[in-house]
Amino acid sequence: MDDDGTRGVRGSSADRVPGPALPPPPTAPPRVPAPAAGPDPAATPVEQRPTRPGPASPAEQPVPGAPVDAWLRTPRPPQEPGVWRYGYTPPPPEEPEGVSNRSLLVGALISLLSALLLWSLWRNGYLPYRLVPLKLFTPGEWWNPGTSGGPRTIEGSDALTVYEAILFGLLAYGCGRIGNFSELFRRHVADRGQPFLALAAAAAAGLTQLLVWKEALPVVRPVLVLVASVAGGEIYQSQTVVNVIYAVIAAAVLHPFARLGRWRELIAARRGTAAPAPDGTAVAPAAATSADQWPELRTAGWTDAADTLTAEVRTGRMNDVDVARLRHAWALATRRPDRFAPLAEAVLRTGGAAALHPSGHRDLPRRGARHDVLTGQVRIGRCADDPHNPYVRRGTGLALEPALLGTSLLAVGPPGAGKTARLIRPVVEALALRALAGQAAVLAVGGAGAPLGPDDAFDVVVRLGHPGSAHDIDLYGGTTDPDEAAAVLAEGLVGDVGSLDSRRAATVLAQLLGPYRAAHGHFPSVPELRELLDGTPAALAGLRASLEAAGHHAMLRELDARSRQAGGPGDPAPALADRVALLDRPAFTGFFATGPDARPFSLRALGQHPLRVRVDLPERGHAEASRLLTRLFLAQFTAITAARTDTTLFACLVLDDATHAVTAETVRGIRRLRSVNAGAVLALRTVDDVPETLHTPLLGAVGCTAAFSGITTWDGKRFAEAWGKEWVETREVAQHTVFADQPFTRALHALRKLVTGKAVTTDAVTVRQVERERWSASELAYAVPAGHAVLSLTTVQGEHAPPLLVHLDG
Repeated sequence: MDDDGTRGVRGSSADRVPGPALPPPPTAPPRVPAPAAGPDPAATPVEQRPTRPGPASPAEQPVPGAPVDAWLRTPRPPQEPGVWRYGYTPPPPEEPEGVSNRSLLVGALISLLSALLLWSLWRNGYLPYRLVPLKLFTPGEWWNPGTSGGPRTIEGSDALTVYEAILFGLLAYGCGRIGNFSELFRRHVADRGQPFLALAAAAAAGLTQLLVWKEALPVVRPVLVLVASVAGGEIYQSQTVVNVIYAVIAAAVLHPFARLGRWRELIAARRGTAAPAPDGTAVAPAAATSADQWPELRTAGWTDAADTLTAEVRTGRMNDVDVARLRHAWALATRRPDRFAPLAEAVLRTGGAAALHPSGHRDLPRRGARHDVLTGQVRIGRCADDPHNPYVRRGTGLALEPALLGTSLLAVGPPGAGKTARLIRPVVEALALRALAGQAAVLAVGGAGAPLGPDDAFDVVVRLGHPGSAHDIDLYGGTTDPDEAAAVLAEGLVGDVGSLDSRRAATVLAQLLGPYRAAHGHFPSVPELRELLDGTPAALAGLRASLEAAGHHAMLRELDARSRQAGGPGDPAPALADRVALLDRPAFTGFFATGPDARPFSLRALGQHPLRVRVDLPERGHAEASRLLTRLFLAQFTAITAARTDTTLFACLVLDDATHAVTAETVRGIRRLRSVNAGAVLALRTVDDVPETLHTPLLGAVGCTAAFSGITTWDGKRFAEAWGKEWVETREVAQHTVFADQPFTRALHALRKLVTGKAVTTDAVTVRQVERERWSASELAYAVPAGHAVLSLTTVQGEHAPPLLVHLDG
């Protein structure tokens, strides 16, 4: 691969009453086996521990040293824009809004007390007509006369025993339903997991057994009555049969508690056998297709190469970058069949080191964020559990990828909000990994000392104004066309000056760059360009003499035109000369060279090779020059990427500080980036760092926006307008005073007002659909916590994600 002279550069290293026929009940409950003790959570494998239902928590990337084959087989299902797909499992269905814990406890207590009162009234005979339903279905000779007459015979007594047991069961069921005991159990017992669940169930089972065998609960005698009525009373003459019946009763009472406590699953976990997660939440299974077997190579017939790579993966001699790089190389080879054989031979010869990046590196020296190189995603945070976020997105990881960066991203936040550490650096790191896989090129521009990554994580490091810099920058973008160079250079020099037309400035520069290149074979250096723009007689005379000697009459006409227009009203040359003077400083001596021996780095190489480039700007001593250069880089990048013909390589420009770098022309260029597989990431302290006339065009040109905590309400208003509105349901409650007509009612109302101090009112609730902003300006300014940001995402295919509140963890 042609490396355009960038190989080997510095900074690019690898790195109830008994009847007479019944036996007496036992004095103590039968012995039953106690449940096993709960397992030690620390000793239980992670995949066997139950988890509480809730929004799915995405799996994390395997720790360093984890098997690559397991990482490769982990499913990555297609999801909405921005979802961290690695090991993603969908959340359970959203549960309806439940009552508060206090209301739940009070309701259960009231229900229980009511049931006890009702049962006490029943047992003590205070409820009238309580035996009428039983007498309707049994012979009359069993009962004493009258509606309240009790049993006359043993059969009537037995029937009453069973009748009371049935009523007790109905009363217990109704109490449980009305008091919502199932929800109470789920919240305060089941959700606490094992071993608390098993221990609580065991305690409840022991108490219930005691109440059953003490006959506080009508269970034992009704069962004995029913067995005697079916099998005859003689069955109880055998002590063995009696013991069996008692054991069955004890097991029947114990069974529901064993299921509630999930004793079987707990015992299975303690024995080391696999058990399904009790709440239905389990670790996502591996993909059905064994991706580590390299099926695409086997389908194409290259079985030997597939076997070699499979062995490399399983023995740990390949990392995730190697997998992504070889997959990409194979995808490129499918477009050109002549590359199949060389790639397969390289795989057989070098294994996972085939098709290496020109730098020879197979990974970054260190990583500060979680990456999934297979999909190109970098995880930057987790969606907060906030009402602004949709339920399915709460708790899920949020990630950026080329499909999102291809629409460009604008991040706005004050200093210290975390733009660089929590967003810019993870993005640069992800793009650098993708460059090592041969799929992207990245240019990161920031101030000197900005934490964009170590030097050995880049192929080219340019320190402008630093005498120890090994590389230089081509102000003309590597082009040989004077008109193209003039247009881009004019945008960088005076694109932020609203009173100047950049097209006129480009014309002035073209009138000087064209003749100079024709006479000398290259464009002028910064001092020479400044002299020409100032109209220095010696510089113009020397250029004219060189053109006359070479016979460049067309260029002489260009130079004559510049001489005639010089000094006229509206001449942009003085403004251009003043801006060039910012670069003609002693600190930049030796930089921006253009002679035949100069080999400055050209941004044009980004569109041809998977390069990792970092440019350090001298912001402290030369702030205005740094802004000029940033504006120039943005103009060159948009022009170069739009003109390239091969768009298989994703190119991205990352500006850690884009203050005064955005112009009307670059906004139009940013719109065109998504169609040429390129993108830009721009970070601003405030939207006011962009001319006011460009606020709306810029927010409309980028597909992804991020508002960090601490922005002003003025910036929040612009984001709120850009994100639009949505339909929401609102409830309006109006209180109306109740006027009583009856004297007794008026007396009650007067007594209530005397006690509470408030008049008796009634509530009128109105529910309607209204259209409101997704995030208001004041919410963005005051409701976004520190370390959080609100991100709105759009893919190059047009898929949208609503503004999401994200906790950034970088």
